[in-house]
Amino acid sequence: MKLPYIAFLARIRRLFTAPSPHLDMIADAFAQGTLKQPAQPMSDQELARAIRDFQTMPLSETSLRKLAARLADEKSGR
Repeated sequence: MKLPYIAFLARIRRLFTAPSPHLDMIADAFAQGTLKQPAQPMSDQELARAIRDFQTMPLSETSLRKLAARLADEKSGR
C-alpha cells in the first residue's frame, strides 16, 4: 500500500537543508497530481540521488518531467 503523497513528501523534505524553490515545485506538483510517488519503493539513497540531480537543474517543466521519470522508474533515470 502506498503512503499518502504527504508522507512521501515529508521524506523528500528531509533531503533539503533549507527552504528551496525546487522543494516548492515538488510540493506543488504532488498537490496538483502532476508528480506521482515511485511505482516501486526507492531506497533513501536512490531518492536522494534523484532529488540531488533535480536540484542541479534550472526549475522548469522539463526538469520536473525528468524527476517524474526518475520516480516512475529509478533504474532508467540513471
